[in-house]
Amino acid sequence: MVKLDNEVYDFFSRQGFVVVSTLDKDGSIHNACKGIVEIDKSGKIYLLDLYQQRTLENLKNNQQISITAVDEHSFSGYCLKGKGRVVGINQITPQINLAWEEKISSRISQRIIKNIRGEPGHPRHPEANLPKPVYMILIEVKEIVDLTPGHIK
Repeated sequence: MVKLDNEVYDFFSRQGFVVVSTLDKDGSIHNACKGIVEIDKSGKIYLLDLYQQRTLENLKNNQQISITAVDEHSFSGYCLKGKGRVVGINQITPQINLAWEEKISSRISQRIIKNIRGEPGHPRHPEANLPKPVYMILIEVKEIVDLTPGHIK
């Protein structure tokens, strides 16, 4: 497992969601948006997967996974590659469950604030209708790819 330095850790801690890539049975890439519940500098990342569809099925067949996030304003980003596995909700610590609840509350609060300001966005609060998680995805990071163009660093 690869440890995350402060820059990578802070970058992913600020993300509302990441793009998760897994491999379908035929070897094609499947992408999905997932929320980070908890990130640890040791290289462990817990992702929320609420819909129990292709990402889940793909991880049962192949543990290869990557998560990608970019910041358009700073023209920077990272891709974290590693192994992912499904962790049942009964195996998740109360701290991780609390982190998920805090993320949902924060997202709803931010959406309310933006709606009050008149910023365009979803008029409802879709986060309030998300199903409760029955599992999470635990990623153990094996490689960090810096997506920032070399001439900008």
